[in-house]
Amino acid sequence: MARRFGKEGFAVALVARSADRLKAAAEALSSAGITAKAFPCDLANPQAVRAMLRDVRSSLGPIAVLHWNAYAGGAGDLTSSPVEELNGPLGVSVLGLVAGVQEALSDLKKEKGAVLVTGGGLSFYDPQVDAMAVSWNAMGLAVAKAAQHKTVGLLHQKLAGEGVYVGEVVVLASVKGTPFDSGNATLEASTIAEKFWELHQDRKLATVNIQ
Repeated sequence: MARRFGKEGFAVALVARSADRLKAAAEALSSAGITAKAFPCDLANPQAVRAMLRDVRSSLGPIAVLHWNAYAGGAGDLTSSPVEELNGPLGVSVLGLVAGVQEALSDLKKEKGAVLVTGGGLSFYDPQVDAMAVSWNAMGLAVAKAAQHKTVGLLHQKLAGEGVYVGEVVVLASVKGTPFDSGNATLEASTIAEKFWELHQDRKLATVNIQ
């Protein structure tokens, strides 16, 4: 995603918890001629998200695209996990996302920008998907991704009239080179990035699936 948008001239702010990983990624992008800078942040913390985006704005300029790719586990079994564990997945998937949109909104309106979100199949209302989430001990993540999916749809409707596009790519297969790749992953990260670029250019659909 960073390479695809960086190729189009975007300066890239890389955000995650791990400062070391971010630094290495930023250096790799810089060596490819892409302006990139690392911003360590706990994306489950709305206040931290707001502060991080203020830093991004000060360092790289107005925010034209907000890409939300983060997720968190927790509350794997809704019948026995401490209810507080839901704060993790919901914090990343919904609270942090909404805080980010609110903080960046003035820029997004001026830039006719976009909010692009990575979704997952666990968000779907389907008995087979629900059974899968239960068997994977990923009930909290499923709740969070479903809430995020609804959030994207609501923001898409709310902001379209103000020139801000909100869209989601729902990834329905394992991605090569990620922690979910057990050797049989079928999706390339570059394929997902290209789909995001198509959404960004077309600015019509709230959600598309890829597998």
